[in-house]
Amino acid sequence: MNAPVQGSERIDTGANATVFAVLIGLSVSHLLNDTIQSLLPAIYPLLKESFALDYGQIGLITFTFQVTASLLQPFVGIFTDRRPQPYALPIGMAVSFCGLILLSYAPTYGFLLLAAGLVGVGSSIFHPEASRIARLASGGRHGLAQSVFQVGGNAGTAIGPLLAAAIVVPYGQHSIIWFSVIAMAAIAVLWRVSHWYRHTHFTATRKPKPVAAIAPSGIGHTRVVLSLVVLVVLVFSKFFYLESLRSYYTFFLIDRYGLEIPVAQMLLFVFLFSFAAGTLIGGPLGDRIGRKYVIWGSILGILPFTLALPHVGLVWTVILTIPIGIGLASAFPAIIVFAQELVPGKTGMVSGIFFGLAFGMGGIGAAALGELADMTSIEFVYNVCAWLPAIGLLTIFLPNIEGTHPGKKRAA
Repeated sequence: MNAPVQGSERIDTGANATVFAVLIGLSVSHLLNDTIQSLLPAIYPLLKESFALDYGQIGLITFTFQVTASLLQPFVGIFTDRRPQPYALPIGMAVSFCGLILLSYAPTYGFLLLAAGLVGVGSSIFHPEASRIARLASGGRHGLAQSVFQVGGNAGTAIGPLLAAAIVVPYGQHSIIWFSVIAMAAIAVLWRVSHWYRHTHFTATRKPKPVAAIAPSGIGHTRVVLSLVVLVVLVFSKFFYLESLRSYYTFFLIDRYGLEIPVAQMLLFVFLFSFAAGTLIGGPLGDRIGRKYVIWGSILGILPFTLALPHVGLVWTVILTIPIGIGLASAFPAIIVFAQELVPGKTGMVSGIFFGLAFGMGGIGAAALGELADMTSIEFVYNVCAWLPAIGLLTIFLPNIEGTHPGKKRAA
């Protein structure tokens, strides 16, 4: 399917060098952005006690954040593909900053939901635009660029619970205001990245420099649509299971093993750190051996570990979360780049859709799993979710697109 170049997108064919300074700047800002976002699930036990919330209400907070982000991201991607906004990134971070301030002083549950929504809006602006700029700076190493960009976010998600345990749990909800320093640092970094984008990819008339998009050859429209549907289902399986750990793992550890909140948050960090490390694997490995093979291994490959997790002791529970986190994380950079190559010329739109799906699936999963936990138990939730990676079998329906671009060798 040969798609025309849309708006501002400039797909790098590899003729230019990879701009590591920009990729690192995006990764650092992603770290800061997702550190802020990860405060929400990290302080759920505190909010549950302070506001007398049930699991369903906890899930609704995540649902509000995730769905706000997911609904807006595709539209942000489409808009910036057609009309690039060089300084959208710091503006989006400023919206998240407002949500952070409100979260620290929210007097009621309704204000908690509003704060979560503002953080979601900021995220909806940040992710598709930052992903698009990462591709522009990739120098043709698209998987590597996505991994560098995403590892910052996953590292921020891992750091959040540690900071929550060290600051928010002992000092209370109002101490969240201290994290405004992180938001201001992110705004400063993103301003520099936006400055590079404005001066590097725009002419004197402020119009983007066009470069022809390269589409996979020999893949019809129907096959492209089917492949995108398969990728969507794979995102569902990945993020539904991820949310079972990200939102409810601390409760599982507290209920089953009687751990204190700080200890449970430290063990959540072990999983999230493994998740962050796994992000660095998926992209470069996909560049080297093919993204389809990475998707196979990273989703279906964790099934034995997820099936064992609900039936082992504390030590093995912690150990099993390490390969699960690595596997879950390595899939997403491969999925994003695979989708971008299926629909070339629309990087912002594709990134927005798939990042939006990631947040949306996570939000729906958090709400649904919270209600299921209220009706049954946390342990029952983990027994059900353990089978989700089996959906990775659908990877068989994805085409082998590596090597179908002009000038590239077909993957073996």
